[in-house]
Amino acid sequence: MRRLWYTETMNKEQKRLALAELEKLYKGAKPALRFNSDYELLVAVILSAQCTDERVNKVTAKLFERCSTPQQMVLLSQEELERYIFSCGFYHMKAAHILSASQDIIERFGGEVPQTVEELTSLAGVGRKTANVVYSVAFGGDAIAVDTHVFRVSNRLGLAKGDTPKKVETGLNKAIPKSDWSEAHHWLI
Repeated sequence: MRRLWYTETMNKEQKRLALAELEKLYKGAKPALRFNSDYELLVAVILSAQCTDERVNKVTAKLFERCSTPQQMVLLSQEELERYIFSCGFYHMKAAHILSASQDIIERFGGEVPQTVEELTSLAGVGRKTANVVYSVAFGGDAIAVDTHVFRVSNRLGLAKGDTPKKVETGLNKAIPKSDWSEAHHWLI
């Protein structure tokens, strides 16, 4: 590809060409996290913060054998959950968030993972990026998950400039065709 990847800003045609190339390279990209339900995806994405997908998959393989629903998860003590997720890092906070989110899913959402970004972000440990991943992957929603990598690449390429992930997300929503939003995160990391 031409040097346009490293330019300070891209014009509209350069953006279109870059996005077309990314779509061609990564068409059909899927998350590397392994999960069998919306709930498992939510837990895996919470665990993935500051952790590799490979490590999360090792941890969740054992965890989901025992607890694959919010009803099963809340039966664990925080200490028991911490022993499962220790190697993911930040395990005290992640365990507290998973247990709190699981309880809220049971009490506030009838045991089902909520299906809107607004409801998802009301759960402990679920920020905008996590909500966008779950919303787009589990429910087919139109959302772009902006993490550190997407934020940096988007700004570097000039696809969408912004000093916050929310501003970059808004810019990418304008630059990328809506039909490609659920795959765009995988193109940019």
